[in-house]
Amino acid sequence: VQLQASGGGLVQPGASLRLSCAASGGTFNSYRMGWFRQAPGKEREFVAQIRWWAGNTHYADSVKGRFTISRDRVKDTVYLQMNSLKPEDTAVYYCAAKAHSISGVYPLPNQYDYWGQGTQVTVSS
Repeated sequence: VQLQASGGGLVQPGASLRLSCAASGGTFNSYRMGWFRQAPGKEREFVAQIRWWAGNTHYADSVKGRFTISRDRVKDTVYLQMNSLKPEDTAVYYCAAKAHSISGVYPLPNQYDYWGQGTQVTVSS
């Protein structure tokens, strides 16, 4: 399984960005897909998760109401729409895939099997 993240950039506070994660090399119906982020000097933290087949979502409290995770099952792509961005959202954002997951929330990096390369998001005036 390969994951290719893209869409990061430099934006001002209050702006929006949409990250994409193109998945290939697998059949993802039983997967959960996640977005994580890592700021300099900090641990990698959970942002959002989506169940590939049913579309169930879960968010970190810090992004709830501002970020939306979605997936396109035809394009095998996961998105993270980020609105009302804040300076504290600045980080490298990673997409991740957990294979053959059962029901539940998976907020820890070591629960995921595959990782993309990361895309930098910088929010600054």
